[in-house]
Amino acid sequence: MRRGHIFWPLALLLAGCGPLVQVGGNAPPPQSLLVISATATPAGDGWAGPVPVGSTIGVATPAVPAALQTLRLAVQTSSSEIAYLEGATWAEQPARQFQRLLADTLSADGQAVVDTRTGSLPAARQLTGHLRVFTLDVTGTPMVRVRYDAQLTGPTGNGLVSIRRFDASEPVASQQPAAVAAALNRAANRVAADVAAWVKG
Repeated sequence: MRRGHIFWPLALLLAGCGPLVQVGGNAPPPQSLLVISATATPAGDGWAGPVPVGSTIGVATPAVPAALQTLRLAVQTSSSEIAYLEGATWAEQPARQFQRLLADTLSADGQAVVDTRTGSLPAARQLTGHLRVFTLDVTGTPMVRVRYDAQLTGPTGNGLVSIRRFDASEPVASQQPAAVAAALNRAANRVAADVAAWVKG
């Protein structure tokens, strides 16, 4: 592990019954914030004009374990321990960024993705799921891992649910925050591409 990159044990972050990760106090502000984004590009001009409601799909923000409900970048240090990479701060929590990446990837693949967060716009199908892993894994050869358990419901009212697990891993060039985030971006886009192909059927 490179000198100067400290992993903060989860037990220390939980001390004092405070929030999962405490940012503030005497800690300096991050020099930069990390993001992930879709690399898929739409063919042609994308959606234009009205589309049938029956072809729409909503993409929900995935559920995540407690260790990912933070702006810190999670590190799997053993089978039973999670730490956080020093100096690595997400611009938004991983669940929200992954939801947007999924929606953008599905849109680029020709799906009519609608924003259902307000409840005013229905979607014939709904993609939900659990983002179980979104970490740097240093239990062996350092690499990033992304695991998404997807659930696809619809068309509306048919009572059917499709379930599938998607996994991707990527090696890391270094354990610098930017390099780790770039590897997570690649892995997340691989998962999103697989999800898009599955949804398309």
